[in-house]
Amino acid sequence: MKYRTILLFGAPGCGKGTQGKILGSIPHFYHCACGDVFRNLTIDSKIGQVFIKHSSRGELVPDRTTIDLWRQSIESNTRIGRFHPDQDTLVLDGIPRTVHQAEMLKTTLEVVGIFYLRTTDQNNLIKRLQRRALKENRLDDANLEIIRTRLLTYEKETKPVLQYYGRKLVHHIDADQSPVKVLSDILRHTLKA
Repeated sequence: MKYRTILLFGAPGCGKGTQGKILGSIPHFYHCACGDVFRNLTIDSKIGQVFIKHSSRGELVPDRTTIDLWRQSIESNTRIGRFHPDQDTLVLDGIPRTVHQAEMLKTTLEVVGIFYLRTTDQNNLIKRLQRRALKENRLDDANLEIIRTRLLTYEKETKPVLQYYGRKLVHHIDADQSPVKVLSDILRHTLKA
């Protein structure tokens, strides 16, 4: 069974997590943030150490590790009744992050829409990430050099995922507007999907 899926897409700090949490609170939507799945690992576990090693340098965790962990999380949340694949639309943020990950998930996900949260001000993204580092104690958002590496990694490795899925699925959303307006734009397109 393929999961009916919408992707929240954009650079680190553009608001994917904020929008995902709101959408996940709506009946028949289930939000899964891959970054949260990684951050919930214990740092003394083997996979937790892999996450720390890569995220502390602003790099992506290897594709196979990411997909395996994501699958475990989805299966676990299905077993305990949080995610109902036959009824719920899966809202993903932070996965797939590479074209290879998208290919690995093509038999699992039925992507019906991609919400590309775009911002024109990279300095605004950096400020958002630094605020989030303080508020949520996130190591991957604390260091300016790591933030810059993450933004370059996004441009080089993640942005090509948009081309992989094709133009007709992508909805451009202005992430510089208020979170309520961003949500309104997403919902307007979601109702059509």
